[in-house]
Amino acid sequence: MRTVRKFAWPVIGLAAILFSLYGLYHELHGLSADDFLESLKAVPLKGWILAGCATLAAYAALAAYDHLALEHLGRRISLWFITVCSFTAYALSHTVGASVFSGAVVRYRAYGSKGLSAAETGILVAFCSFTFFLGTLTLSAIVLLVEPEITARFATFLPIGASISTGLIILALIALYVVGSLVGFRPLQTRWFRLEYPKPSLALRQLFIAPVELIAAAAIIYFALPEAGNPGYMVILGVFLASFSAALLSHAPGGLGVLELVFIAALPEMDPAAVLAALAIFRLFYLIVPFLIALAVVVIFERSQFLAGRKFEAGKRNGAG
Repeated sequence: MRTVRKFAWPVIGLAAILFSLYGLYHELHGLSADDFLESLKAVPLKGWILAGCATLAAYAALAAYDHLALEHLGRRISLWFITVCSFTAYALSHTVGASVFSGAVVRYRAYGSKGLSAAETGILVAFCSFTFFLGTLTLSAIVLLVEPEITARFATFLPIGASISTGLIILALIALYVVGSLVGFRPLQTRWFRLEYPKPSLALRQLFIAPVELIAAAAIIYFALPEAGNPGYMVILGVFLASFSAALLSHAPGGLGVLELVFIAALPEMDPAAVLAALAIFRLFYLIVPFLIALAVVVIFERSQFLAGRKFEAGKRNGAG
């Protein structure tokens, strides 16, 4: 069974990539490389700069996820260490895929050096994952209420009333979570760890910080898109939430093919080449550059840990001698 689980997600990820690439082939069979390059060149300098700023905001929000989780655990670690650790964990897991290289491994190594136990690291990862999930739900509800017709981009048979009712139900569930924090519902306990509701002030900050990362990540694509045919930021945000969620569920590394397929299918009014160019800029800023920086951080950290271990062993030998 363990062997099956080990290979299941990589197989699912590969299948998602192949399916998405097959769908993209049918969507883009008339598109040439020159069309794509021209669309990429057409992105103004202002768009590149704003996309870069949005990337910084997104990763700053992700660092805030870790900060909230550590506060929930009652642990105090320097903001610089939290920022670097969070950045590295997310940059690797977003790009390589959680099924291959989980951000939990990075956090276990990094926060373990600061005294966190494996159980505490597990709670931290669960808290961060839930914060992301909370942000996705919150923004999905807002988009469904503000742009209820957006569901027609994915399923034409869904009425506008279904979007509004779904948005209200999601907000009710979020309100229940806040009430659980205020009242103090019983904690969720598993065989490996105990996850308690955060204190009310922490839960309220979660509601504020959780959507920021997704708002900023979607803004990277929005700033890179042309004005012609652009349906507006709220629609782009809604499509991003759907595509990013599909990419995560598919376990495809970097959502390869999945993001592109969902975006092009959901934005028929826009030039596919322009959409692909915007997604290429998103991948460059949000995935590729952070991934390369994260690899360097891992090498530097592991080298420092190795040297510290050698120094400690040398000290022990000298003391024994």
